[in-house]
Amino acid sequence: MNAEKTKPAWGGKLEEKKFGRKTGVLLAAGASALLFFLSLPMFDWVHLKNISALFGKLGISREVAATLYQGYSIFSLLEFVKNSGLGVLGLYSMVLLLLLLGTWYLHIAHLWKALRNRFHDSDGKGELRMYVFGKAAMLLTVLLVAGSYGFVLYANRCFGMTGLGASPLLVVELALALAAYLVIKKLEAAERVRCHEHGLVKEFRKNWVLFLMLLPVGVFFLVNSYLPMVGIYFAFVNFNFADGLWASPFVGMKNFEFLFQSQMGRLIRNTVLYNVVFIVLGNVLQIFFAILVSQMTLKWFKKVGQTLIFMPYFVSFVLLKVMVYSLLEYQYGAINNMIRNGGGTPIDFYNSPVYWPFLITLFNMWKSVGYGMVVYLATIMGMDGELYEAAKVDGANIFQRIRYIMLPQLKPTFIILLIYSLGGIMRGNFELFYQTVGNNGLLYEVTDILDTYVYRITIGQPLSIGLGSAAGLFQSVFGFVVVLVTNWAIRRKEADYALF
Repeated sequence: MNAEKTKPAWGGKLEEKKFGRKTGVLLAAGASALLFFLSLPMFDWVHLKNISALFGKLGISREVAATLYQGYSIFSLLEFVKNSGLGVLGLYSMVLLLLLLGTWYLHIAHLWKALRNRFHDSDGKGELRMYVFGKAAMLLTVLLVAGSYGFVLYANRCFGMTGLGASPLLVVELALALAAYLVIKKLEAAERVRCHEHGLVKEFRKNWVLFLMLLPVGVFFLVNSYLPMVGIYFAFVNFNFADGLWASPFVGMKNFEFLFQSQMGRLIRNTVLYNVVFIVLGNVLQIFFAILVSQMTLKWFKKVGQTLIFMPYFVSFVLLKVMVYSLLEYQYGAINNMIRNGGGTPIDFYNSPVYWPFLITLFNMWKSVGYGMVVYLATIMGMDGELYEAAKVDGANIFQRIRYIMLPQLKPTFIILLIYSLGGIMRGNFELFYQTVGNNGLLYEVTDILDTYVYRITIGQPLSIGLGSAAGLFQSVFGFVVVLVTNWAIRRKEADYALF
């Protein structure tokens, strides 16, 4: 019996032989490549139609107007804001630049995944991820184009002028992004049916209660983490209270240039090396003491030991400063008194930089090891005791049980804590360094970190808010990159232990 030919149930022409899935993927990838090319700095998205109109409307001198160009890309919009002195447009231009960088990342990821799939049938998971990146890239491109039109309208309306205009290229970008999005959407719908997977809408309908429970968490992070990120803009302006944050003169990377023209090499070296020692030695000692406490058999001694190790964590850094000074002071310090009583020569610790890397490390370990030990100890307490009993029956001694049973199960906890610690590798423990060393310039060579340096700068120049913001942004971006690289390396080695 001849089967009646029917059209594909879920693909349309994109699933027919002539216009198959491979062709659709190729078209979408080509659209990503073209959109990426058209967004390069060589193409202008905003035009100055009448520079002379800027003279009377905005009071810009002819010397400043001579530095302006007829056209600007998204990359050079910040240069236009800086040269024209229109600081109120700075945040808008920066948001557009961030959107452009986001679209570049998504377009490149979409192209990479398309090439990786090589346009052949797979298990569907790889193609679904490719479609997700493709849709996100097209939607962000649409948002970027709309934002560019909005920039032109906002600038003209804000300053009562008609000097800015949008390039016709934006129409091409908008049409191409929308068309590519529809193609990818069609391909994704077909792939989801084939892989028996549903999208976000269906997932929300199915588990709307769980999403509702996540709402307070989202609001918390929105209010306390994401909205304050707007303050990053301080790093790019010469802030003054008269103009406010949004209208203060835009200075671009000037604050960052000031930081890096300082002794940045020494500051980065000290900050990173101290944190590397704190992370490596700290985790080793935390694991050691956690294992030591877990193997104690006397219950009262175990509790006392755990309390004594954990107690220094609650000692304030101000009190630590008093303790350190009482120990190390040249004339009346406890250590020098013992040296004198023994017939030796006192040590001038506060004028001898060579001792302080070891002293800072010692003080940090004394305060922080107890807290980290509790985390590892909780992991040990949650391990299956039958494994130890089975190993003990098989003749394994205590060191073999620790090596082959306990340490492998501590590995996931160690990796997660390591990734979290590396995120703050450019952030020094300000209180530790400032309270123990203070403003002793003789020790800056080995104890000065980025946080203490920025503190001294901002104290000396009360209105240098931009410098502090620039330093904080640099630290955050550096830590973010380190976390991404570390997580990528861990995921390639052992994907189960990766954070994301």
